Amino acid sequence: MKQIKGINDFVVKFANVNGTGSASANHLFAKAIFRMGVPVSPRNIFPSNIQGLPTWYEVRVSAKGYLGRRGGVDLMLCVNPQTMEDDIASIAPGGYFVYDSTRPLAPHLKRDDISYFGIPLTAMCMREFKVARLQQLLKNVVYVGALAALLDVDFSILKDLLNDQFKGKEKLILPNVHALEMGYQFAQDNFSCPLPIRLDSSVIDAPHIRESKHILMNGNTAAALGAIYGGATVAAWYPITPSTSVVDAFSKYAERMRIDAGTGKRNFAIIQAEDELAAMGIVVGASWNGARAFTATSGPGLSLMSEFLGLAYFAELPVVLIDVQRSGPSTGMPTRSQQSDILAAAYASHGDTKHVLLFPATPRECFDMTVQAFDLAEQLQTPVIMMSDLDLGMNDWMSPPLEWDDDYEMSRGKVLDAEALDEAESWGRYQDVDGDGICYRTLPGAHPDKGAFFTRGSSKNEMAIYSEKGEDYVRNVDRLLRKFETAKSYVPEPKVHDPIPVKKPKTKLKLGALFFGTSASPSYEAVEILAEEGYPIDVMRIRAFPFHKRLDAFVHDHDMVFVIEQNRDGQMRQLIMNECHIAPDKLTSVLNYSGTPITARTIARQIRQALNVDSADIVELHPEIA
Repeated sequence: MKQIKGINDFVVKFANVNGTGSASANHLFAKAIFRMGVPVSPRNIFPSNIQGLPTWYEVRVSAKGYLGRRGGVDLMLCVNPQTMEDDIASIAPGGYFVYDSTRPLAPHLKRDDISYFGIPLTAMCMREFKVARLQQLLKNVVYVGALAALLDVDFSILKDLLNDQFKGKEKLILPNVHALEMGYQFAQDNFSCPLPIRLDSSVIDAPHIRESKHILMNGNTAAALGAIYGGATVAAWYPITPSTSVVDAFSKYAERMRIDAGTGKRNFAIIQAEDELAAMGIVVGASWNGARAFTATSGPGLSLMSEFLGLAYFAELPVVLIDVQRSGPSTGMPTRSQQSDILAAAYASHGDTKHVLLFPATPRECFDMTVQAFDLAEQLQTPVIMMSDLDLGMNDWMSPPLEWDDDYEMSRGKVLDAEALDEAESWGRYQDVDGDGICYRTLPGAHPDKGAFFTRGSSKNEMAIYSEKGEDYVRNVDRLLRKFETAKSYVPEPKVHDPIPVKKPKTKLKLGALFFGTSASPSYEAVEILAEEGYPIDVMRIRAFPFHKRLDAFVHDHDMVFVIEQNRDGQMRQLIMNECHIAPDKLTSVLNYSGTPITARTIARQIRQALNVDSADIVELHPEIA
């Protein structure tokens, strides 16, 4: 039997039961690889209930530093009988299956093309530990020890991590280290270690990883820190998965960084509203008063907030919303990831409404773009929505450390203070003095008798006076559209990367690919795979809406453009067609909407299908099989 071989290039997947304490053990495994200096990308795939349903944890190890999902499983560790048959079926030919052999494996679960490694995890823990709860919890640590031997994980790093984890709880260190040693020793005594897939910290082919220190962090934490550094003092929210941890993290950091040194009083307010509609209403009110305010939600909350988003758009109030997308519609799959709120966010509310969207692809961008969102919201006097998702928000990603410029100053936009009001001959809240669609505003209390106006969601004239005259309405909404055009010069430009050279291209078509957010990393990898097969593809990563003029030029400069995204209906493709007036046959969708993050292999396969590539011309997806 041919076995998969590879150094620092494989996928390990854990199949567990939710609520059994496996998450911390699986994270221990991923963190140890990270501490070895080997690029790693872990993903937790968990159910929406509290306990009892299947859960998986996938760890991508990539010498080249790919942080997206590759697709396929090389080693499966399964301690969940409920999913075992499907888990075994998902292993690539030549792969490895590690399981609890306390009970014999059923004959129908045997495959001739994979290697089996049985470890009596339950029996070992029942023999060594007397407390039932410890038996369950430490079973997870035993299999981490076994994997350390099988994959050549640095054992001393695992011990150091346990010491760090249980610092101050020394009584827990000894049994955890003992469980780790039990698994390690069993594997050493019973199997040939290490396996043909293994780790080696000296073999890393990823300059961007080698040349910079990295940290493990999730996008929700990074966004919360961005809100802190961006000057936010008000957060209003209603808990909803997967966005809850944004405000949780903001609260934690605000307790450290938003306390007045002289009085010890909090310089922030965090308000849990009765629902998402009320949460957005609070943000609108706080922003109107001059505070930097935000909320975080997911799809169902975005739907409820659309009425107040429309008010903020039409009344021209700065609002920041962090949308951590999940699978919909309705409740959908609340613990699964998608990019399926694109159209709902871009056109939230009724009538002719368009909102500024930002698309972060990394935790670092979650941090930077949250800061930028507050500036943009005030500069443009409009809602700005940051489009994260569950994969980015809740999973740990390798990221360069967050950096902050101490010279940064908040950009409040066109705000008139008392001195400016005294100098102004006349002022109207909705007068377009500069021709860019952005008017001058005032804050409550700026002047004792100047600068007051009615903030209304109904139609008005330039002086903020209620009006149902058609010409007043048309002037107002046309100006808002002009402001949206101005926003194109404010938002982040798309990222364009040099094409991968191909000596003998197998197509005369000029191919391009557009993608955004968490679709980026697997898209880059897929493009490299296809380049090796003779299909050069130029790439552009979209970072904001409204779209930059370079996107329009990119599409027109190519014969066929693939739009890679994670939803059923090709929402980004529709948005591009609608806003850039692109013919539908110019854009080809590459889609994934299963709830699990898109993989490089899925992208490569769909592009091959679109190109009618014969399978005989395809480079093997597993060149490491020997």
